[in-house]
Amino acid sequence: MMQRSLVLLKPDCVERRLMGQIISRFEAKGLDIVAMKMLRVTPELARQHYAEHVSKPFYPSLEKFITSAPIVALAVQGLDVVRLIRDMLGATNGLNATPGTIRGDYSSSRQMNLVHASDSQESAHRELALYFSDGDFCDHELLITPALRAEDEG
Repeated sequence: MMQRSLVLLKPDCVERRLMGQIISRFEAKGLDIVAMKMLRVTPELARQHYAEHVSKPFYPSLEKFITSAPIVALAVQGLDVVRLIRDMLGATNGLNATPGTIRGDYSSSRQMNLVHASDSQESAHRELALYFSDGDFCDHELLITPALRAEDEG
């Protein structure tokens, strides 16, 4: 089933100039970027995005980090994309992430782990609405699509 997921290239990803390398991994996997923008996360947006964590002791440092520098928000589309992206990212803590995953190759921190991705379809729907309006999505069947998946795969 075709799905969309939110991916955030966090401040550490932007500061380390890894944006292109991370995006190219999604593209090489055959996923479609259907919306993208660079922005600064405000404290208000951080509280909306991380609503389930606001009352936790670690939240102030999380908010400080996510608002510290620009991020890049992506809407990524593909078959079973929520699970696929999370598999590509690896464990949340870069020290525990398997080599070959994004975090396993580029991160050695729990918080500075480069990328956020939605953890469910419900989260993806909610999170995408925080960063994008309906007019931001550029749905387009790429010419390469038939070489990436069979017609009956979505």
